[in-house]
Amino acid sequence: MFTSIRFRIFPALLLSSTIGFIACQTKTETKETASTEKNISNPLPPSDAPKGMVWIPGGEFTMGTIEADAYPAEKPAVNVSVSGFWMDTHEVTNAEFQKFVDETGYVTVAEQKPDWEDLKKQVPPGTTKPDDSVLVPGSMVFTPPPYQVPTQDVSLWWSWVEGASWKNPEGPESNLDGRENHPVVHIAYEDALAYAEWAGKRLPTELEWEFAARGGADGKRFAWGDELTPNGTYLANTFQGTFPHENLESDGFSGTSPVKSYAPNTYGLYDMIGNVWELTSDWYDALKLARLAGEAPKLDAGMNPCYNPENPYAQERVIKGGSYLCAENYCVNYRPSARQGQAFDSGTSNVGFRLVKDPEKKSLSLN
Repeated sequence: MFTSIRFRIFPALLLSSTIGFIACQTKTETKETASTEKNISNPLPPSDAPKGMVWIPGGEFTMGTIEADAYPAEKPAVNVSVSGFWMDTHEVTNAEFQKFVDETGYVTVAEQKPDWEDLKKQVPPGTTKPDDSVLVPGSMVFTPPPYQVPTQDVSLWWSWVEGASWKNPEGPESNLDGRENHPVVHIAYEDALAYAEWAGKRLPTELEWEFAARGGADGKRFAWGDELTPNGTYLANTFQGTFPHENLESDGFSGTSPVKSYAPNTYGLYDMIGNVWELTSDWYDALKLARLAGEAPKLDAGMNPCYNPENPYAQERVIKGGSYLCAENYCVNYRPSARQGQAFDSGTSNVGFRLVKDPEKKSLSLN
C-alpha cells in the first residue's frame, strides 16, 4: 500500500510509485533469517492453549508460487521451513482494539498530527515542507467512483480523509456502530506493535503467515484449493464485479465483514484470505524470494532491508492475504503467496492485523 500521509501531501510525486502496489503489484518482505532454516521444532501443540488462538505445527512448505499470472514479487517458489507457533483465530476486531485503547489511553498514528521530520525521510531530498494546514490527522479511505475509470490512477478511488481513523473509518461522521466484530483498520505498524505488547503477543513473520494461511494445502492457488468459488461458494470476502466502481456484493459484503463470516481453514483460522490485508513483522523486499533462491544478491548487513524499485524512498512492511478490494479484473491478491508493501507509518481502510505467540519454554527443575 502507499503511505497515506505522503499521498495526501505529494499526490503528483507519488502517483507513479503507488499505482504498482495499489494495483496489487505485490511487494516483498524481508525477514532473511528463519526463511531457510530446516530445524523444525514444536511439531506438537503445547498443553495450554492461549485463549482465542490455535496451534500451527510448523513444517516445510513451498513459499511463493509458479503461477504464470502471479506478480513478480511472489516468484520464484522456494522451499522453506517454519517452527510451530500459536496464532489468533481471527483478525483483531474493533471491540478488541477498543478494550486496548480504554485500558491504555493509546492514540493511533492516524489520530496524530504528522511529524515533518519523520515524513521528509520518505520523500526526495530537497522537498519543501508543506504548510501546517496540510499536516493534519487523517487516513486513506476507499471512495469508489460512480462510473468506470482507468485503473492506472489510484487517486480516482483513494481519498485522504481528515479525521479518518480506526474509530471513524470513513471520517468524522462515521463510527463503529454495528461493526464491533469487524476487523480494526487504519492501523499503522507501530499501532499494531503497541497492541501486541499489551496483549503479550507479536506480529507474525511473512513466513509464518503464509504457512498458516495455506493450512497444509501446499502448492494450491488459493487457501482452500485451486478454485476461487468451488461449487459457487464464496470462501472469502473479496470484490466481485468491475473494480473500482461496480461491486456486485455477490459474497454479501461491500466492505469489511464480521470476523468468522466464512469457514476456517484446516488449522481453524478465519479470514486468512480477503476481508483486510494483514500486517507482518517483515520489511518489504521485492526481491526476497529471488534472494532466497540465489537469483539475486543477498542484502548485506547495514543495507536498507526495504527494497521497492517502484518507490526508492519506501519504508514498508509486508502485508498478506488481500482484502475486500481484491478483484479479478484488477487485483488477484486473494492468495496465500500474494505479498505487498504497506508504509510503516500509516494505515488505510483495508489493512488490519492478527497476532501470534511463541510456545512457552518449559524450565527444568533439578531434584
